[in-house]
Amino acid sequence: MRRGIRASDVEVLSLNVHSLLGAFNLQEGEVQRILASHGVMMEPGDVRSWFPLEAIIRSLEEIRVRIGTQTLRAIGHQVPRNTVLPPHIESFVTILPLLNDTYRMNHRGEGDIGGYHYQPLEKNSAWLRCDNPYPCEFDQGLLEAFHARFPPKSNAFRLRIEHGPEGCRATGAEACAYLLKW
Repeated sequence: MRRGIRASDVEVLSLNVHSLLGAFNLQEGEVQRILASHGVMMEPGDVRSWFPLEAIIRSLEEIRVRIGTQTLRAIGHQVPRNTVLPPHIESFVTILPLLNDTYRMNHRGEGDIGGYHYQPLEKNSAWLRCDNPYPCEFDQGLLEAFHARFPPKSNAFRLRIEHGPEGCRATGAEACAYLLKW
């Protein structure tokens, strides 16, 4: 786990862990074996259990090595389908300032788990700083999927994500910053 994150007592709602399996529409296979090797064993339909965040992050790191970064992005794409959301989300613009609240609703326990830090810019753009323990590619997939699930009121059919120059969690940085344009 990244330096600065202290999540030994933090857990993730199993509903979100379904994203790891939903990326492939699998109940068996490589991802399930990786999860099980880190102590994450899910029963079909289990949406209210909690799993250690550290085990999930170790699983994602192994998925990166064994399967690849596109898989991490695909897993991120599944999160908006499987996550508890705050009420009154109407568009991509309304979810962005609530991403950190959403993140916290789906994790419990004591620990510093970072978050999502939103800064609006001019029309149809924003900075988002992610200093959570999840992989960069996972967060990019998550953002693309929220954009698709809650289309903005503008005519933007696609979200552009430009990685900021400050560094990347994939190479050991504390955070990734993204310029979002829609």
